[in-house]
Amino acid sequence: MEQKIHQGRNIKRFREMLGIKQEALAFDLGEDWNQKKISLLEQKSVVEEALLQKISEVLNIPVEAFQNFDEEQAVNIIANTFHEGAVANNSGYINCTFNPIDKIIELHDEKIALYERMLKEKDEMMARLEKLIK
Repeated sequence: MEQKIHQGRNIKRFREMLGIKQEALAFDLGEDWNQKKISLLEQKSVVEEALLQKISEVLNIPVEAFQNFDEEQAVNIIANTFHEGAVANNSGYINCTFNPIDKIIELHDEKIALYERMLKEKDEMMARLEKLIK
């Protein structure tokens, strides 16, 4: 039985892993986006390619992650990992080419950079608003 990939749910998973709220994603996607639209988007099993590309750029996650991530498959791989550096797959065990801890640290650093960018954009927006008010 072939597992159906749910792209909207994958967007939600990665957004939550990065600690980004729906409102923040909506803000980064542009003024025609809001929290409710993000919520509806995350319920869609298939998301348009152009929109996936934009979300990929905003979250700094490859489009393929949204298109191919299968939670059940990932859980099975993790559950079947018996020793460090070995991952179960259909043909036996293979050695990981990366350290999962390094990947977590890398994601954390990217998340910090995203927050810093958002704060900078907020400060710039506040400065523009103050200038407009004066």
